[in-house]
This record gives sequence, structure tokens and C-alpha cells, in this order.
Amino acid sequence: MTKPLSKPMNILVIGSGGREHALGWKLKQSKRCGKLFFAPGNAGTSTLGENVDLLYEPVNTKHADAIDYFCRQNGVELIVIGPEDPLCGGLADRLTKPGRYIFGPVAAGARLEGDKAFSKQLMRAASVPTAEARAFSDAEAALTYVMARETPVVVKAAGLAKGKGVTVCSNNEEAAEAVKQMMVKKVFGDAGNTIIIEERLVGQEVSVLALIDGKNIFVLDPCQDHKQVGEGDKGPNTGGMGAYCPTPLISDKVMSTIEREVLVPMLDAMRRDGVTYQGVLYAGLMLTAGGPKVLEFNTRFGDPETQPLMMRLKGDLLEIMLATCTGKLDEANISWDPRCCCCVVMASGGYPGDYAKGKVITGIDRAEEDPDVKVFHAGTTRNREKDVVTAGGRVLNVCALGKDLAEAQAKANAACDKIHFEGGFFRRDIGFRVMKKK
Repeated sequence: MTKPLSKPMNILVIGSGGREHALGWKLKQSKRCGKLFFAPGNAGTSTLGENVDLLYEPVNTKHADAIDYFCRQNGVELIVIGPEDPLCGGLADRLTKPGRYIFGPVAAGARLEGDKAFSKQLMRAASVPTAEARAFSDAEAALTYVMARETPVVVKAAGLAKGKGVTVCSNNEEAAEAVKQMMVKKVFGDAGNTIIIEERLVGQEVSVLALIDGKNIFVLDPCQDHKQVGEGDKGPNTGGMGAYCPTPLISDKVMSTIEREVLVPMLDAMRRDGVTYQGVLYAGLMLTAGGPKVLEFNTRFGDPETQPLMMRLKGDLLEIMLATCTGKLDEANISWDPRCCCCVVMASGGYPGDYAKGKVITGIDRAEEDPDVKVFHAGTTRNREKDVVTAGGRVLNVCALGKDLAEAQAKANAACDKIHFEGGFFRRDIGFRVMKKK
């Protein structure tokens, strides 16, 4: 049961990226939002609440105990876990206490993201449409397999690789090199101890996020993100260079198919395994000629999909999260701004490879002079002079609302042009896959 409406609720958001800034920004708008804390947060979240230096990766008893102690000392009643690492590490399990709400699945649910081999097995058992795949823990066996393939494959690290552990291959040689990078050279560390080699699907890739309260499913408006670093979707994968919402690629009919053939079977499969899943389930899908097929599952809000979703969300996010945590999602009030939102990621020079930090950022205030523009901080901090400076590969998420995607994209790009930091770059073509068809 949720608290009386008159009582403010203190909240801790765990994470330091643009997703957490966007979630905090929306939570702050709730009439019930009391004190808002971020662990560790960034330069943007510090304007919404208090950043606190609580370690959470990798999750261990010491870190979990420190967070639990902080929450008890500061009357925190809702903990929102943003990133995948602490979820897969079992932070939700460790922090669950009477009178406290945890937004995010327990480790058994987060395994859908943390172990792609397990996820594939569960999809097969639940008859969820997905690419044919095999798992390998031996590099020589994987190399033999890919060199014998007659059709292109995708090579994936089975563990967590910050959204970068996927190589889409055009031929056998590229596939063999991807196997060597992951399994022999260990470019993704232990995440590549086991890899997945699957058929390369053809079609448009989309993101469908759903809130799940253990029994009810509420599907959010569909998004499309752009993972490659270069315009035209060229170059290596990143954590995401931009996204827009909603996407016209998914009709109501296709969305019904996704809910019926993907989300409901996965929820049922988890319940059969004794897992009460509460939080966000994110399906990365390929819209193939044979219908939508699952590429992967994430068990948290996507980044950068969350940013345009929060820009368009109508309703009280705090109440929506509490409904998700208490099995009352069917009572939640959720609707959307009819406008489109485009989110453009401004990144550090060299990303997704090596990049410098500490570059002073200017122009954010100018960019936000347009009331339809909001800049969410991703990889930022403050230096000794209190300047906002770069602290990561993906630095800022510049979001803009428009009557259609073309207007939203133009506004977002114009806002990015007003922001400067040494080496910074961004893609100007977010949404091009549907815009070029007009």
C-alpha cells in the first residue's frame, strides 16, 4: 500500500548518467517528492537534489550496507536503481526492507540482461521469436563455427559490456576477429568468457520498454535508438548516440503482437521460475519480414531512450513507480505528450575508444532558452573552479520536442550547436531511418 498523498517521500536514484538525470528531473515534478538524492549523480543531478558518494559497483555487502545505512539515516523510502550492473549484482535483493520500495528487478530477474546465454534459453522455452543462436565458452570451437557459416552472423559477449559487446559481421573473417577480440584478447573482460553467435537478422531495430509490476504490463511508447558512432549508422557500437520517440515503425497491430508474443510469455516464464519481476523490461527488437524478433532484453530503463520518454510522459512518475512496486500498475495514470522528442548525444572526442576528461562545457543555458529543449547530463562533473566539465564518453543528452520528428531533430541539433567543449561531437541524423522515406 502506498503512503498517504500528503506525505512527502525521500528518494535515492542510483546511477550517474543521462538516464538518472532524466528520471530525477521527472520525479522532482511530483507533489510527493521530498528530498532527492543521487548516488553518485553528476553535475546535472546536483541541481535537482544532493549527490552522495556511495559506491555501488561492483555490488558487495560493504557497498550495499553503506547504501542501506544512508537510506535509514535519511528516511529514504524509494530507491530507483538505474544501471544494469547493480541490478545484476543483486542490489535490489540486498536493499529490500519493510516499508521501503525498490524500483528495479531482483537479481534473478536482472539475469535476463546479465546472462545472454540464459536469456536465449528462456526465450526458446517460452517460444519467444528470436534469432537462432549458439553459445560458446571455448574460443577454438567458436572460431571453427563462424568460419564454417555460409551466412553473416552477430557476435555478442554474453555478459555485461556497457552496450558495446555486440559486433555485427558481414563475413566470416569479421566474425572470427570479433571472437578473438572477445574471447582471446578479452576486450570486454569477463563479459566475453561466454559468447553468443547468432544469425544476422535484417530489418529495422526498435526499442520497446514496458513497466511490469509482477502481474500487470504497461507498454510505453516505442523508441528507436542509434547505436553506431557515425552518421548513417556507420562505425563501432556505442552505448547509444541518440534516440527518438515515438517511432512510426511500430503500428498498434505490431505492438499487440509484441505484447502477446514477447512480453507476456517472458513474464509468464519468469513467474514459472518463481521470479516476481517488478520494474522495466526492455526488449530490443528487429522488425523482420517474418515479424518482430528479440535481439536482447535489458532489465532497466534504456539510455538514451529514457530521456525522450521522460520528456513526453504525462503523469506523476513517483506514483507510477510506486504502482509498479506494489502490483497496482493497472491503477496508474499514464499518458503522453502527442509531440515527438528527439534526443541527441554529445560525446567526447575519441569515443567509443579512448577520450580525454575534464574539458570545460559552455552553452548549456543558451541551449535551454528554447522551452522545448532540455539538456540532460550524462558524463559530467564539476572541477575545482565549479565549471561543468566532461567526465565520460557520452557527455550530454540534448532533447527537443517538436510537432514531428523533423522539427524535433532540427531543434535538438540547433541546441547542440550552442554547446561547446573541446573535441565534442554529435550525430545530426538521429531518426534518419524513417525520415528519409518521406
